[in-house]
Amino acid sequence: MRVRRPIHGPRRAKTVRYAAPALEKGLDILELLAADPAALTSSEIAHRLRRTIGEIFRMLVCLGERGYISQVGAEERYQLTLKCFELAHKQHPLQRLIGSARPLMQHVAEITGQSCHLAMLSHSDVIVVAQVDAPGKMGFAVRLGANIDLLDTASGHVILAFQQHAMQTRILETWRRRSGRDITRGLHRHLAEIRRRGYEELGSYQVCGVVNISFPVLNQLGESVAALAVPFLPQVESFIGPPQVKAALFDAARNLSIAVGGKRAALISDAKKS
Repeated sequence: MRVRRPIHGPRRAKTVRYAAPALEKGLDILELLAADPAALTSSEIAHRLRRTIGEIFRMLVCLGERGYISQVGAEERYQLTLKCFELAHKQHPLQRLIGSARPLMQHVAEITGQSCHLAMLSHSDVIVVAQVDAPGKMGFAVRLGANIDLLDTASGHVILAFQQHAMQTRILETWRRRSGRDITRGLHRHLAEIRRRGYEELGSYQVCGVVNISFPVLNQLGESVAALAVPFLPQVESFIGPPQVKAALFDAARNLSIAVGGKRAALISDAKKS
């Protein structure tokens, strides 16, 4: 079934499995008001969404009764209330991220026989905020709560690579001041390569024989909010190697990105081709 959904301008064709016209119209209104700093009249909303006033009138009334929008001024212009903000903050973002990540990390550990961890940026360091052990009797793992230098870990490289240029520059400047080290020549070229292929794979700076493999967790802007990583340690009589680990991490990072409202297609499929 093909449904034409207006997105703050000309209608664009979009194929969906199930149609929910009323919900689509309500969400279009919320997204429009969120994107426009000025309150809008019903006529302006209808015009922007390429709808008639009759099509959106019930939606405006319903959203107003539920407290998502309110009317202001003599022209009774519509604006968002703080209800969406309140809903978004009923769950702590970090706990929500970790809660969504844990079953995905557990699955990666089960199918690869390796440990898996979730890392985030903290000032100019990378901190491990969640960790799942390898399922066997033995295995290598990074300790929960461990702080690692930004440029000494695959997760740090990945988080840095998937940032806007201005943010990347600020992070590196903070790292340079705190570490007292110079930025390595060729770093930006290396980060661009990570962004192109979608992941990082490098030998551990701390442990011989360990290969760190990391994929970004991306927000709606395609920026990394965290990284999922496996410190891969080859095991005797195991058929699992880096290609299988990359495929598992690719799926986990993509699903976690989707779970936190990020981009579905931002992670390229080079990992599955490797």
